[in-house]
Order: sequence, then C-alpha cells, then structure tokens
Amino acid sequence: MLRRLIPLFILLLPLAEIACFILVGRRIGLFATLSLVVLSAVAGIVLMRIQGFGVLARLRQAGQDGRAPGKEMLDAAMIMIAGILLLIPGFLTDIGGLALFLPPVRTFLWNRLMRNIVVVDIGGTHPGNRPQTGPQRTIDLDESDFHRDGRP
Repeated sequence: MLRRLIPLFILLLPLAEIACFILVGRRIGLFATLSLVVLSAVAGIVLMRIQGFGVLARLRQAGQDGRAPGKEMLDAAMIMIAGILLLIPGFLTDIGGLALFLPPVRTFLWNRLMRNIVVVDIGGTHPGNRPQTGPQRTIDLDESDFHRDGRP
C-alpha cells in the first residue's frame, strides 16, 4: 500500500506546490511570494543551525550519562529533514518543515514510532553506571578452581 502512495505523492507534491504558488501570488503579488520563498529558505538554515547545536549537546549528554541516545538521534534526523523541507521552494513543504522544528511535533512522532519498535540494550552499560575505562580482565575458572562456602 505504502509503495503505491509514495510515487503518487512524489507526482502530486509539485503540482500542489505550483497551485499554492498561484494562489498565494494572486493574493499578495509576485514579489511578496518570491520574498516568502527566499525568507523560508534562510529561516530553514538558521533554525537548523540553532536547533542542531542543541541536539548535538543533548546527544553528547546522553552519551556521558550512559543512556541510549535514540530520541536525540531521531530529533537530529527530523531537524535535518525540516531544514531540507524549508530549503525546497514551496509553501506546503515549508509548513511540514516548520512543523518538524517544533519539539511537541517531534515528541509526538517519537511516541508514535516507539509504539512499533522494541529497543534492546545489548551494551554493558546501564543508566547510572559508568562505562569501564582502562584495561579489562577476564578470569577463566575451571570446575576445580571454583567452590562455594569454603568447600573445594
């Protein structure tokens, strides 16, 4: 089902954007319409830079805390997609891009995604535990080397 919708979406999006350009151009004029398109591209670059640095700081903090940075990585991906959508000329893509810059929208998408995904931590660190630094040792015991309660 989704495989059929994606090509249809790719075909219809430019037509919808052109229709929006015509409607907005009739309302506010050619120069104002073109100015809005350029302004949205500049806003996309600025917002991507500002929010991108914030996400990088949260990613670093999650790594230092020993937590899996899944939400932060998804935030970074959504901010990048939002910036790309704002760089693409068109009002519909601008609306989608601006929506992805809003933290409540990203949180909503994160919650929707987490309903369908199971995260399994196979690493040696857990929240609150620091990863070991320095040399690690493996102790190999035979049956004769191991005993309980003082009995061999």
